Amino acid sequence: MAITSLLSALSRRLEGKVALITGGASGIGKRTAEVFAHHGAKLVIADIQDELGHSVCQSIGAQNDVTYVHCDVTDESQVKAAVEKAVKAYGRLDIMFNNAGVPNECKPRIIDNDKADFERVLRVNITGVFLGIKHAAQAMIPARGGSIISTASVSSCAGGIASHAYTCSKHAVVGLTRNAAVELGQFGIRVNCLSPYGVATPFGREFIGLGDDELEGLFGSFANLKGVTLKAEDVANAALFLACEEGRYVSGHNLVVDGGVTIVNPSFGVFRYPDDDHHDQA
Repeated sequence: MAITSLLSALSRRLEGKVALITGGASGIGKRTAEVFAHHGAKLVIADIQDELGHSVCQSIGAQNDVTYVHCDVTDESQVKAAVEKAVKAYGRLDIMFNNAGVPNECKPRIIDNDKADFERVLRVNITGVFLGIKHAAQAMIPARGGSIISTASVSSCAGGIASHAYTCSKHAVVGLTRNAAVELGQFGIRVNCLSPYGVATPFGREFIGLGDDELEGLFGSFANLKGVTLKAEDVANAALFLACEEGRYVSGHNLVVDGGVTIVNPSFGVFRYPDDDHHDQA
């Protein structure tokens, strides 16, 4: 009986928790919604892609408490309404996953970059995160607890990976995460972010303009960890760790999910083997 209870607890790590996921209609957000639902969470999926959002709710199924709300994260009234919908529907908000984000065309020369496009990316990628943290905190402070997670990127750790606007926005997500963690820790609220390497998602396809197989090949060619392809589920599982009890003392952290990409400059080649037979060497 004790073993059965333990297995049940491990398989339902978010039992009774309420989670709001922005950008939850596709890609990492969709997969995270599925993983959270599998672990017992009640969900509010927020996105501007209404048809896809309703489709995700239907695919997760009637066995789970899940609802959809239209939400443009650059509009404070809509973010506030999404949080209020979660609280009204389920009585509380335990987990806020600020996942909505946009890419932009990477123009290598800053003199070719457009101010309006730069500001558009920052409005979604950082102002949207700010609004998500602000209104989630308003719901969580009275409850003296909660987990706020935001999607950053490997572009938060290094330069030269993405456009000026995108890189700037993701560095800002890390800074805001740390500041909010310091403030909200007194209320038992944990604030963290995730920085994934390239994942073959609709976002990735828009960002680079390649299909899934081509994207995975491209990302794999630059990856440090070989033999493994990063999937949306890997990022969702990292979010699960930050959301559940296993991560209960992790706050102010940028969890990098990149197979070691950002820790090495491959140009040095110190550990490069001369051939592919090194696995058989003693």
